[in-house]
Amino acid sequence: MAMKIRLARGGSKKRPHYAVVATDSRMPRDGRFLEKLGTYNPLLPKDSEDRVKLNMERVQYWLSQGAQPTDRVARFLEAAGAKEKTERKNLKKAEPGAKAKKRAEEKAAKAAAPVEEAAASAE
Repeated sequence: MAMKIRLARGGSKKRPHYAVVATDSRMPRDGRFLEKLGTYNPLLPKDSEDRVKLNMERVQYWLSQGAQPTDRVARFLEAAGAKEKTERKNLKKAEPGAKAKKRAEEKAAKAAAPVEEAAASAE
């Protein structure tokens, strides 16, 4: 059975509240789970102690049983010191698109043209 430690959404529209649960990966996001391990309230300030609450003993148990945390839960565990920090890559996130690259090249060419003309006329 493929076990996951993930978030299950609760709360009303535009007022999210999440439960950190251990579940079979084939179950629906808000469906059946085996154990509730903690809570996450994204509406609270980031420095609030109540924003993320985890039962670390049970989290460690499920990790020892082979449960894989999702990306968001892994970040919570890294912040709590229960998991080593992993390096994440999103190399294309900051890269502009093809049209933006073309516009930047044209702008650079226009800016360079008057400078070259001034240098040629000075000689």
